Amino acid sequence: MATAAVNATTHESYPGMDKAFFEPLWYVVYTNANHEKRVAQQLGQRSIEHLLPLYDSVRRWKDRRVHLQMPLFPGYVFVRIALRDRLQVLQIPSVAHLVSFNGQAAALPEGDIHAIQNCLNHGHQVEPHPYLAAGRRVRVKSGPLQGLEGTILRRKNKMRFILSFELIMRSVAVEIDETELMSAC
Repeated sequence: MATAAVNATTHESYPGMDKAFFEPLWYVVYTNANHEKRVAQQLGQRSIEHLLPLYDSVRRWKDRRVHLQMPLFPGYVFVRIALRDRLQVLQIPSVAHLVSFNGQAAALPEGDIHAIQNCLNHGHQVEPHPYLAAGRRVRVKSGPLQGLEGTILRRKNKMRFILSFELIMRSVAVEIDETELMSAC
């Protein structure tokens, strides 16, 4: 019963509290190694909005090849919560902590979540890439990723668009047609 009373509170009830304490925003949960899917399952069972981006990976063993769904950001799961509800997330086994700076949980920009979802929902081949902070900046001028800014990289005669996420210092590579790009300057 006490939980319902806490959840009914609003920003107006506590004028000294930060608005982020009551407003649902996207945060990054750091998990124990290789426990991302388990954490996502627990979040789903608790009806907490979350995102665990996966990509297809082919692993070869001596006698066979196996297609696996691997986390795009190993060690991380994204959750959309109000900070007042963070204990529901932190009490999940295998959750280490929320990504934070100076003791404050850091909210992920909404645009980063939309960028990840657009890449995954439109059939682009997406895979993890080492974090890139420098390089030739470009903007996607057409297609489902229109408006996104990133770095361009050519590999094996294919153009790769690198999206970097500063908060978690991770990047993803998306294969894209060169005609969809323009200089970001």
